[in-house]
Amino acid sequence: MSAGHNTRLGIGLMVGTTFVFAVQDGLSLHLSSTYNVYMVVMVRYWFFAAFVMTISAKQVGGIRNAARTRQPYLQGFRGVLLATEICVMVTGFTYLGLVESLAIFSSYTLIVAAMSGPILGEIVGWRRWMAIFVGLCGVLIILKPGMGVFSAYAIIPVIAASMFALYSLLTRYVARQDSTATSFFWTGVMGCIVMTFVGMFHLEDMIPADWLLMLCLCFTGATGHWLLIRCYEVAEASAVQPFTYLQLVFGATIGVMVFGEVIETNVAVGAVLVVAAGLFTLWRARVSVT
Repeated sequence: MSAGHNTRLGIGLMVGTTFVFAVQDGLSLHLSSTYNVYMVVMVRYWFFAAFVMTISAKQVGGIRNAARTRQPYLQGFRGVLLATEICVMVTGFTYLGLVESLAIFSSYTLIVAAMSGPILGEIVGWRRWMAIFVGLCGVLIILKPGMGVFSAYAIIPVIAASMFALYSLLTRYVARQDSTATSFFWTGVMGCIVMTFVGMFHLEDMIPADWLLMLCLCFTGATGHWLLIRCYEVAEASAVQPFTYLQLVFGATIGVMVFGEVIETNVAVGAVLVVAAGLFTLWRARVSVT
C-alpha cells in the first residue's frame, strides 16, 4: 500500500505507541516518586531535544528549515505548554497512581471537542455535545465529589487534561501555516530550554540503577514519538486515533501489576463512560468530515 493508506500498519504502530508511552508513564512514576519531578522531566527533554534535532537534520533543508516558522510566539508557547503539562501529569502520577490519573486524563479528547468551536471555528453538533456531557459525567464518577472521599489531588490530572487539550488544539491551529516537522522541532527545543532553566535548580544525586531507568525513560520517549510519526505517515489520523485509548489499558495494567494499584469500581465505570464518549466524538468528527 502507498504511504498514507496502510491502515492496518498504522493501527499496529499506534498500538505500539500507546504501549511505549504507558511504559514511559510507569518509569516516570517510579523515578518521580524518588527524585524531583522537574529534574526527571529535564533529563527526559534533553534526550528528546537531541532526538528532534537529529530527525530535523535529516529532513530536506535541515535544522534551519525545520526551525522556520511564521508563528514563533505561538510555537514557543506550545512547547512550554507541553513541558508544563508533562510536569503536572507526572506529579499526578505520584499522588494518585497510574490508573486514576490516566482514567481522568483520557477526558482530554472531550475537552478538545468542546473547545474546537471557539478556538478553531469548527461546528460541534448536538450529538457530540451529548457525548461530551456523558464523558464529563464519567469524570465526575471517577472523582466522586461530595461523597466524603474526594481527593483534592484528583484535580491534578484534570488540569493536565485541559492543558494537553489546549496543546492539541494549538497544534492543529499552527498546522495551517507550519509543517509537522516545524511543530515537532519547536516542541522539543522549547520544552528542553524551559525544563533546563527550571530543572537545574532541582538537581539531585541519582544512584546508578536509577540512571539506567532514566536512560530507559529517555529511550521510550524517543521511541514513542518515532512510532507516532511513522503511524501518521502511513495512515490517516482519523483511522488510528481511537486506538490512543489503549494507553489507558496498558497504563492501568502496569499500575496494577507493577505498582500494586487497585482499580476501584467508580474508576472503572467512569473510565468506560469517558472512553465511550471519546470514541463517539471521534466517530462523529470523522463522519462530519466525510
